[in-house]
Amino acid sequence: MGKLIKLLLSGAIILAAVGVFGWKYWDYVTNPWTRDGQVRAQVIQITPRVSGPIVELPIKDNQLVKAGDLLFQIDPRTFRASLDQARADLDNKRDDIDSLEEQVEAAKASVSQYEAQVKEAGSSIKKSDANLADAKATFGRISRLVDKGAASELQRDSTEAKYKVALAELEQSDQQLVGATAALLQSKADLAKARADLGAPGEDNAQLRAAKAAVEQAALNLEFTQVRAPVTGYVTNLNLRLGSQAVANQPALALVDVNSYWVHGFFKETLVEDIREGDRAIVTLMSYPDKPLEGRVDSLGWGIAQQDGSTGSDLLPNISPTFEWIRLAQRVPVRIHLVEVPEGVELRVGTTASVLVMTGSHDSEKDEPVPPLPKALQ
Repeated sequence: MGKLIKLLLSGAIILAAVGVFGWKYWDYVTNPWTRDGQVRAQVIQITPRVSGPIVELPIKDNQLVKAGDLLFQIDPRTFRASLDQARADLDNKRDDIDSLEEQVEAAKASVSQYEAQVKEAGSSIKKSDANLADAKATFGRISRLVDKGAASELQRDSTEAKYKVALAELEQSDQQLVGATAALLQSKADLAKARADLGAPGEDNAQLRAAKAAVEQAALNLEFTQVRAPVTGYVTNLNLRLGSQAVANQPALALVDVNSYWVHGFFKETLVEDIREGDRAIVTLMSYPDKPLEGRVDSLGWGIAQQDGSTGSDLLPNISPTFEWIRLAQRVPVRIHLVEVPEGVELRVGTTASVLVMTGSHDSEKDEPVPPLPKALQ
């Protein structure tokens, strides 16, 4: 009887274990999974902003650098000289602007002077015109008296002389007015030219702003000779050497951002129907098969590159032959955000991973520990 109980108990335990194993395996099989996964990260192409020989290279290949660390230094001497020249040009421009401001003030004074002369000439014309009218009236009256014998010829000659003098003074005043007016117009033209040469006053002056911009550009170029890491990451495929020529706007090295890792799982199009953003994902790296990674579905791709129909030779479409009874499912990229990376696991861009998505888990908040995938699914 005892042996029977032990036998039944052992059988029950074995059946329970087989049941649990079968249930877990069925759970893995029924959830979408793929061996076609790949570790990805943001790879930053470090591109210098200026050209020149590299005089300092404190990094080595595959080194971890922190954001702000110096990657390499371009010879700064040429750019330092350009900055000194730009600063000197700025000082000269300030002197030129001071001189132009003085010219404007002198032109203003000249305009004021000729305006006063025009006003004075106008007053002189009025006075000469009044004198001429008085002399003309006196000369006419004396002439009539001479005709009547009531005045002498000497008186008429004297008044005639005064009349001619008044007429000459009026003509002279007219000439003075014409000359002063012409001088005033010229002085106003000179003032307009001086103002145009000067431009806007003070710090808003266009010439001054251009000189300041040249100084700022030269300072930036000098700063650009020090190429620093924009993020914390790994230097990859370093081929630079001391003395190498860095060329502006041409990538010099690659930097893998350590804070940007994710996994792309390429699932068959027949498996993505039930995958939702936020679903729990189990990522198993080929290089760390016993250390599964916790992840969540971040997004699903909306398109893949078209192979059939792409342009081939003679501008004709490329069409791949297929068998009618075989239909190969396309692969849709599913982006997996890594929630936590176990200690001792080092992610490397391009390495292979298996990905299993636990559908219907996008609303769950607390998860049980991540189990490793069965060997058959790795």
